[in-house]
Amino acid sequence: MRTLNLGILAHIDAGKTSLTERLLYAAGVIDEVGSVDDGSTRTDTLALERRRGITIKSAVVSFAVGDVTVNLIDTPGHPDFIAEVERVLSVLDGAVLVVSAVEGVQAQTRVLMRTLRRLGIPVLIFVNKIDRRGADADAVLAAVRARLAPAAVAMGAVDGIGTRDARPVPYTAADPEFVAGLADLLAEHDDAFLADRVDRLDHASDVPYERVRAELAAQTARGRAHPVFFGSAITGAGVEALTAGLTELLPATAGDDRGPVSGTVFKIERGQAGERTAYVRMFSGTVRVRDRLRFGRVTGGGRSGIPGDGPGDAAAVREGKVTGISVFEDGAAAPAPAVPAGRIGLLRGLADIRVGDRVGDPDLWAADGRHFAPPSLETVVVPRRPGDKGSLHVALGQLAEQDPLIHLRLDELRQEISVSLYGEVQKEVVQATLADEFGIDVTFRETTTIHIERVTGRGEAVEVIKKDANPFLATVGLRIEPAPPGAGVDFRLGVELGSMPYAFIKAVEDTVRATLRQGLRGWAVIDCVVTMTHSGYWARQSHAHAVFDKSMSSTSGDFRNLTPLVLMDALRRAGTQVHEPMHLFRLDVPADTFGALLPVLTGLRAVPRAPRPQGDSYVLEGTVPAARVHELEQALPTLTHGEGVLESAFDHYEPVVGPAPERPRTDHNPLSRKDYLLQVQRRVGTEAASAGQPRAASQSR
Repeated sequence: MRTLNLGILAHIDAGKTSLTERLLYAAGVIDEVGSVDDGSTRTDTLALERRRGITIKSAVVSFAVGDVTVNLIDTPGHPDFIAEVERVLSVLDGAVLVVSAVEGVQAQTRVLMRTLRRLGIPVLIFVNKIDRRGADADAVLAAVRARLAPAAVAMGAVDGIGTRDARPVPYTAADPEFVAGLADLLAEHDDAFLADRVDRLDHASDVPYERVRAELAAQTARGRAHPVFFGSAITGAGVEALTAGLTELLPATAGDDRGPVSGTVFKIERGQAGERTAYVRMFSGTVRVRDRLRFGRVTGGGRSGIPGDGPGDAAAVREGKVTGISVFEDGAAAPAPAVPAGRIGLLRGLADIRVGDRVGDPDLWAADGRHFAPPSLETVVVPRRPGDKGSLHVALGQLAEQDPLIHLRLDELRQEISVSLYGEVQKEVVQATLADEFGIDVTFRETTTIHIERVTGRGEAVEVIKKDANPFLATVGLRIEPAPPGAGVDFRLGVELGSMPYAFIKAVEDTVRATLRQGLRGWAVIDCVVTMTHSGYWARQSHAHAVFDKSMSSTSGDFRNLTPLVLMDALRRAGTQVHEPMHLFRLDVPADTFGALLPVLTGLRAVPRAPRPQGDSYVLEGTVPAARVHELEQALPTLTHGEGVLESAFDHYEPVVGPAPERPRTDHNPLSRKDYLLQVQRRVGTEAASAGQPRAASQSR
């Protein structure tokens, strides 16, 4: 039996959760269609989701269409929860993008479609709510072609648009205008099909409709064509045609269940006892209960370039025993002895597994690129009860392991925890989750914008064993210089690989990446090349007839402790410049409000491009600092009489205008040598004492 792993994506309130319910009902999985308003849907299981009527966590349900098992993944629509969508994209065979027939193409719709097209994921478009007053099928189809996909193919017309009785009328082989138009569109994207069509026209015939439909399926699978279905998730109109389109037009897969094991973890849940359950899409091979399974990931600098934020260095491979498996069948997950290729399974027993991990053969693991922008906001989480500080750190750590884009910053000096966020709604959800699931009542400090630092020049530094007050048994030399935007942090060796044990080189590399999370002004340093120019160590030694003596031998700890001093010295000589995140915005505003809007944009430091007239409105694009987007959103309804539409998304970083903001450091501050060495000596001394070992040589000299 073939499997189709299908994502349902949309702007908030377009109706994707209602569509999920209708698809399950049509497939006979549920006896009654649930309601988002009533909190009775199958996929919105969290109490907070039911209260707010929005999807926060992705959910998987299953149903069968003929010989195809569809694993349907319902994703959040609110942009604050784009991280949930991020994780799902890597496991999809295809997607349904839901567009409202009333609101039309919205901001998040465009962001999602751009990403789906960039990744080559096949997409069907479902125009929902044709039964609602104000629905306009022709206008929405025109907007879809103009803003989402020029090769959008309407699979039917709509009768009774905007009424309760609205229903789609599918096009068939008996519609010559539809068949000819579809053939023309497909011929633009495939030379073989074009040649076949021209040849047949020369003989006064046309391509058979079956051949046209087959070509439509082929081009849809390649992401070149995008069939558009009309309907209503509430009334069920058009859902039958969409269901048929899922199996005809999207590429289901059988998978190679005898191949090497390879899969991706896209979600983590915790049970009542705290045990982890990993949602895994299997691409190859079969995982069975009691198997010893290897897992890990490829990490490093992603689209944002922030260290630890995307592909780069391979993390250590971990291993665990699978104690239980469930697979999705007939709507829900059911216990199973194995999960084969192509399927989604729930694996239990892997205590250290995380979202984004690969499972199986490490040689098959590939680096995941960041599909969406990183969070650009940050806030400090403050427990109302001081005694909850320890519990808060544990709770936030569990939330972060379920959502890798929630970065935690622990300030040990101030005993504070900061979290990075996409928006204010996400902050409310974190607050409610901490209260509901962990019993911790929290407040937040003012939300601030996350900046970054870029290297502006080239700097070098070196510390040699036993020279210039170097207290560590290590020699480290580093050079840092800028790299192109988007390159991330690139660590290179300017010394022979065999010049010292690989564990010491790895300690330097790992410490470089960790240290660059806080630059000269406290922000992460991105897009740079760090080269190790000098190395040296003392080999493992001991006194005569004695055991290993650390005071005479280098350890990885010496390199981890020395590297921050060398790196920050080199960075200080190179210099950095603080940059702020910039959003690309698009405004649709009535023509008579355009004049009043321009001075407001100027005040927000937005840089608009030349406006484009579009009927009785203007379309204005440009850039605006991420920190000012919320102000623009708040001002827009008043300025445009409630008719303005704003779309914005992270685009790039720009140098800060005026004084550079600084972020308080949370490390031992290697910019201050005296304070840093004092803190490290205390830490190493405490660790050694607690382990019952003699203090390190770096502390005794």
